[in-house]
Amino acid sequence: MPVGVILAFAAYAVFSISDALIKATGPAMSVFEIAFFTTSFSIIPLMLTKRGERFRDMYRLHHPWLVHLRCTTAILGTACVMYAFTHIAFADVYAVGFTTPIIVTILSVLFLKETVTPQRWLLLVLCFLGVVLVIRPGMREIEPGHIVIMIGATLGAITTIVLRHVAPRERRVSLVGLQVLYSGIVNGLLMIPYFVVPTPMQLATFAAIGLLGGLGGLMLIAATKRTPANLVAPVQYSQLIWAILFGAVLFGEYPDWISIVGMLIVVTAGLLNVLSERRPIRWKPRLFFFRAGQ
Repeated sequence: MPVGVILAFAAYAVFSISDALIKATGPAMSVFEIAFFTTSFSIIPLMLTKRGERFRDMYRLHHPWLVHLRCTTAILGTACVMYAFTHIAFADVYAVGFTTPIIVTILSVLFLKETVTPQRWLLLVLCFLGVVLVIRPGMREIEPGHIVIMIGATLGAITTIVLRHVAPRERRVSLVGLQVLYSGIVNGLLMIPYFVVPTPMQLATFAAIGLLGGLGGLMLIAATKRTPANLVAPVQYSQLIWAILFGAVLFGEYPDWISIVGMLIVVTAGLLNVLSERRPIRWKPRLFFFRAGQ
């Protein structure tokens, strides 16, 4: 097995542990406070990976409006994902979150004028049907968290489309640094009405979430440097396995057989969709860490 694929498996396992810690924090604390502290700790990996770029150049932008739009959608998407993790089943968040490629495909056709083959449209439809089996509207109660994660997936898709357009010309320190800065300001202000003084254990958890997310990001970068992205990208679907495992062991969440079938359809269609991509895959930051968007 290529070294990059092994690193990717490890990276997504680390991401899933970070997400499990978010869920363990529970709804007792506002998503804004969770986002504020975890983003603050995630600055540490940023400091280690800015690769000679200067923070004072963050505002030297070629596409200022689009970069700020990306920051906005990423911050809102972060809040949606964290709310979902703390309010609905762990595996449900991943299953619904994996609809992001469907939305990305639609937006890429509308705004980037990309061509999508009928085969890929069919796979995306199958992926959506798998999500329907997981949620089963009309057959089980749709919780607010399900709606919120769908909004989060849409925001993640918008973030991805904007990133595809601006990434070739913008500095990495601008794309990441501005989002960290804005996230700290926005979440810091929004958490004030609901602020709860974190316990030492909660602070340690926030630090672990931020640092694990940063570690996973570094591992993913290393993976894509060593192995073609079309081999690394499908590994993301391994998170659904971790979600089922952590959900059962840590949170007592056991999906029924219909949900498991739906998840298998989502993973299978998603893998085939990635592997059938003819042009080189441009790797995108994942939705669930740093909430930088896809």
